[in-house]
Order: sequence, then C-alpha cells, then structure tokens
Amino acid sequence: MEMFYNTCFIVSLALMGFYALIWHKHFPVVFTLIFAFVPIACLGTLYQVKAQNVGEAILGIKITYLGSSYLILFILFAIFELCNLNLKRWVRFAFIFITTVFFGTTLMIGKNTLFYRGIDVQQVGNQFRIIKQYGPFHTLYYLHIAVYLVISIIVTIYSVKHRKDVSNRILAMLMFCEASTIVLFFGGRLISNTLELLPISYIIDEILLLFIIKRIALYDVSDTAIDTIIKNGVTGFASFDKKFNFLGSNDIAKKVFPALATLTIDSCAAKNPEIKEKIISKINDFIADESKKSFYTEVGDKIYQTDISRLFDGHKHRGFLLYIQDDTKDQKYIALIDDFNDKLRNEVAEKTKHIVEMHDQLILGMATMVESRDNSTGGHIKRTSDVVKILIDEILKDKQSSLTLTPEFCHNIIKAAPMHDLGKIAVNDAILRKPGKFTPDEFTEMKTHAEEGAHIVHEILKDTDDYAFHRLAENVAHYHHERWDGSGYPRGLKGTDIPLEARIMAVADVYDALVSKRVYKESMSFSQADEIMTEGFGKHFDGQLQKYYVSARPRLEEYYSQQ
Repeated sequence: MEMFYNTCFIVSLALMGFYALIWHKHFPVVFTLIFAFVPIACLGTLYQVKAQNVGEAILGIKITYLGSSYLILFILFAIFELCNLNLKRWVRFAFIFITTVFFGTTLMIGKNTLFYRGIDVQQVGNQFRIIKQYGPFHTLYYLHIAVYLVISIIVTIYSVKHRKDVSNRILAMLMFCEASTIVLFFGGRLISNTLELLPISYIIDEILLLFIIKRIALYDVSDTAIDTIIKNGVTGFASFDKKFNFLGSNDIAKKVFPALATLTIDSCAAKNPEIKEKIISKINDFIADESKKSFYTEVGDKIYQTDISRLFDGHKHRGFLLYIQDDTKDQKYIALIDDFNDKLRNEVAEKTKHIVEMHDQLILGMATMVESRDNSTGGHIKRTSDVVKILIDEILKDKQSSLTLTPEFCHNIIKAAPMHDLGKIAVNDAILRKPGKFTPDEFTEMKTHAEEGAHIVHEILKDTDDYAFHRLAENVAHYHHERWDGSGYPRGLKGTDIPLEARIMAVADVYDALVSKRVYKESMSFSQADEIMTEGFGKHFDGQLQKYYVSARPRLEEYYSQQ
C-alpha cells in the first residue's frame, strides 16, 4: 500500500515538472494551481499511510484535505474556463469562500468531534491503520464536493448542447475526468476501506489536462498569431509607457530605429533626439489625431511601415506599441502604380485637351456661322472675347477688389464669350440683316435671341462634365442684355441678380458695338464711345466695373486701333 501511494506521489511530481517544462504564459493560472495541488493531496495520503500515531495521522489527513478541497474547486474553475464560460468575480469569491470554510472545518480534527467524532491508529501486522468515526461536518464536506461535481457535469452537458466555440474533443475529455473522479472518489470506498483511490483520479485528471492544454493553445487565435509573427522574425515591436519611458523592443525594431539599442529599460525615450524626432513626434501626432497611426521609414533599400496603437494591460491603457513590418514590396508596387497612373493621366489629359479643343473649335465655328448672318462687319465674337480678357486682367490687378475671381471663372468667361449671340441663329434673316432701325415687333423677335441662346448652349453642353463652365456659358448667353437698373431683357433682372459673368459680357458687347463699323453705321470715335459707356455705369452697367473699364481704356483703344 505504501508503494502505491509513493508511486502516485512521484508520478504527480513528474507530471508537475513536465507541466513546468511546457508552461506558456498564456496558460490559464487555474491549470498551474491544479498541477501544484495534486502533489500536496498525494503527499497527504502518503503521510497517512506512514503515520504511526494519532498526531501524524491527523497531520496527514489535514494535508490531504488541503489538496483535495482546493483541487475540486480548481477543476471546477478549469471546466468553466475550457467551456468559455466566464464566472463573475463575486461568484469566484463565493466558491473560494465556501471551499475555505469547509477546509477550515477539517482543521478542527483532533480538537473537537464535529468533523471526526473519534480517530485512532491501530497496528495490523507490520502496518498501521487509521480508524475514523465521522461527525456531521464530514457529511456536509462530502455534500459540498458532490455539489461541485454536479455543477461540473451540468456545465459540460450545457456546453455539448449549446456551445459551438468549444471542441467536442475537449468536452469528451472533461466528461471522462468527471466520470473518473466520481467513480474513484465515491466508488473507491465501496471497493476498499483501506485503499484510497482518489490520487489515481487526480493523476488521470493531470494527464488529460496535459493533452487539453496542448490543444487549447491552438484555439487561442490571438496568442498563436502573435507567437507566429514573432517567431517568423520579420516584424518589429517597440513599446513605451504613457510618459514615453522605454519598455522594450525586439531586434527588428532596433534595425529600423538603431537609437533604440542605446536606451535602457524605463529610461525616458524623449530625451534621445533621434527617438524624439522619428518616434515620439509620431506618437504625439497619433494622440492628437488617431487617424495618423502609420508612418514610413527607409532603411537602405527597404521601406518599413510602422503602425502605432495603444498598449493595454487587460482593460487599462498603459502606453503605446509600435508594430513595424517590411512594406518594401507594397510601396514599390504603389510607386509603380502611381507612375503608371501619372502616365495614363497625362495621356488622358492630352486626349481630353485635344477633344476639348475640337469641341471649342466647333462652338467657335458655330458662332462664326451665326455671325456671318448678322449685319456686323465680322469679327465681333473674337473682339468681344478679347475685350472680356482685357477687363478680367484689370480686375485681377486690383488686390483690394470686392470681385473675387477664381482662375476657373476667368478661364470659363473668356471661353464662353464667343457663345453669347448663338441665339441669333433662330432670328429671321430679314430682321437680322436689316440695315435700319427695328420696328417694335422686329425688336421683340430680335430680343428672343437671348432665351434661344441659353437654350442652345444648354443643349450643346448638357452632357459635359464641366458643370461650372456649362452654367457660366448659359448665363452669358441668357443675361448679357440685362441692365443694372432692371430695364434690360429677357427677364428684367436688376443689380446683383444679374450674374457677374453676364455683367462683364455686357460691357464688352456694348463697347465693341460702339467702336466697330456696322453696315448701318460707321464706327464711333473712342471719346464718343467713352462718353456713352461712362453714362451707362450705374444704369446699364454694374457701377463696380467702371474703374476697371477706365483702367482698361488705353489697352482697348490700342487694341481697336490695330483692328
């Protein structure tokens, strides 16, 4: 019998040593407690067998109960852990408190009759035998052990039926552990009154737990992924606490940031100028804006991407972690794609430019065709476009101007100017070519060219992607005959209700009409035209444009002198 208990104790120590060899920081702490308490329980039973007096027997019994009481509890906790069922803290505390209370009752053995009414040691042949008379607390003790076993069985059965995140293989091993514990804990006493079989149950549990531990390590995807990444040796890690004290780094991190090798643990990294510039400044950017979590570092012909994340200990934020990986292939691929996109963009821009030029030439050709039906001497559309450009130049020179012109606006109005009279294509030739003054009915029809022009421009440009140009060109054609005082046509718009592009176009259109020769009139002198234009500002034209007309006069007169 002594040899049996000696063997159980030695095997339990060997299994504990093997567990220590394979121990991993990710193993649940309850497994470590189980492997630590099994030898204690086995030592207690061995000590009882060797007891030669009541005192030694009582000590052996108390050691046995120390191991057994908490082992049953730790096995219960392990079952909850393996079934992925989280026990709240107060529930764990309640179980530990109940177990401690029942273990405390075993410490009264030999002092009162509550646990054992009596205990004696008798010599039978060459061996000593412990004679026990059980008290009421002994029954309660076994009852609470039975409750723990029942809870374990219920949890396992529940997991078999309802949990998809627990391996059936693990559950089968747990059920075998529970069955062996029940059979050997309670049935062993029916088999023999002298041989305690419970140590065998503990050893079986340990062996099965070793198989379970090796298996569950693979189920923790987060831990196995991290271990695999570290083992591959291609990813760098460096960490700092919230005050930027250095916590540690691996060799890859030191290769990318050599200054890390000069830091000692818990030293302030911000005091190192290189670390402060290359790392701490990036972490500060991340703190201010968490979207700035990545940055790149070139080392030789390699490009490394560093991702910053918060470092957590459980749920508590403790600092910052740098995750560093070789991103050379991706960055070179991105550079290649960018280069290809640039070339493609340039080619598309060139093709688009050619198409736009063709489109502009078609519009200009249409405007020229319309102009050939008019009674002007020709060149009106080109001249008005040039006058618009001269006026725009003068506005842009005025840095204090209340008229804020964007480069896009300036380009579009000059481009749209030739389209302002496209609506004349819908006017009767007899009216359009009449050399004299229009009758009221003829003038009414002539005025329709503004509405018709807007409609034609809309149809021509409706499929263009350049909405800003489309809108501006339509406004120029539609409203260039509106007047500042509201007496114009076709809508009778007044003041700033008239789009700015139409107000500028009106100045150019009227000026060209005054200083250019028509079939029904000679050209006016510059002074006569200037007098009419000056009187028109604030009535016909926007008063804000007068100073730009005045500053443009020398260029306008020079331009028309060369025509």
